[in-house]
Amino acid sequence: MTLDPQQVLRLARQTLDIEAEALLGLKSRLGDGFTRAVSLMLAVRGRVVVMGIGKSGHVGRKIVATLASTGTPAMFVHPAEASHGDLGMIKPVDVVLAISNSGESEELNAIVPLLRRLGAPLVAMTGHLDSTLARHADVVLDSGVAKEACPLNLAPTASTTAQLALGDALAVALLDARGFKAEDFARSHPGGALGRRLLTRVSDIMRTGSEVPRVAPEASFSELMREITRKGLGASAITDVAGHPLGIFTDGDLRRLVETGRDLRALTAREVMHAEPRTIRDDVLAASAAELMERHRISVLLVVDAAGCLVGALNTHDLMQAKVI
Repeated sequence: MTLDPQQVLRLARQTLDIEAEALLGLKSRLGDGFTRAVSLMLAVRGRVVVMGIGKSGHVGRKIVATLASTGTPAMFVHPAEASHGDLGMIKPVDVVLAISNSGESEELNAIVPLLRRLGAPLVAMTGHLDSTLARHADVVLDSGVAKEACPLNLAPTASTTAQLALGDALAVALLDARGFKAEDFARSHPGGALGRRLLTRVSDIMRTGSEVPRVAPEASFSELMREITRKGLGASAITDVAGHPLGIFTDGDLRRLVETGRDLRALTAREVMHAEPRTIRDDVLAASAAELMERHRISVLLVVDAAGCLVGALNTHDLMQAKVI
């Protein structure tokens, strides 16, 4: 068996051309049926129940995942399992999205009469508008393609791409109609990068209590350095008696101070600190802290409460550990 690189690329490009043409065909056929399907799913009091066999079943599971993550409650029910008890998972308050390219899937069509008797609206996604499934549906979404990308015109390729794209179109239309925002998406993806950026607050990751380095303005330079060393943040806040940050002193400041040749032992914290340090509220997003630190090219940030009192501190390592950056 030999591999012809030119033939490989020719078939790959041909596949993409056929599938792109199939998707453009779908675009021109979208109409009232699609709008009605979105309206049914938007008004659903239960869930969108997606069903399909074989490759259509795999597509259905992906559509369920996309709908659920964008604000539309959804679940997948296998048609064969539905005939053996899982039909009880479907309620009249649900909307059923049945996917079958041929529209003649035996397992699916066997339960269509039961679905009709149940009273749940039935949306069919099929490539054959005269099929059994299409005739029994309340709404039909035309997912037909002129041909499959498979050279034998047998393996579901362009047809499954069309189904996937229609599923995405439904999800996006519903997302917009619901006023679904990035924050809502993050709540469905708390373990993802977006979820961490949009849900993690400064208070979730900052150092608090005795972990926060701080000294009084009158503290000697030696006291200041001991505090920085003990707390391991690479800096220390200088605060007044009420706890308001007056300044900050960092490892970088120490290096620059040493270069001046001054007698460090005679200095106080007030004399070496940077006055009016950058601060951030504890109730804002950690991503905002990262942006502030990047904008001002600083690696340590003091955290204050609504009264302006020091309640915490964080550095870039804390943000990296929390996977905010």
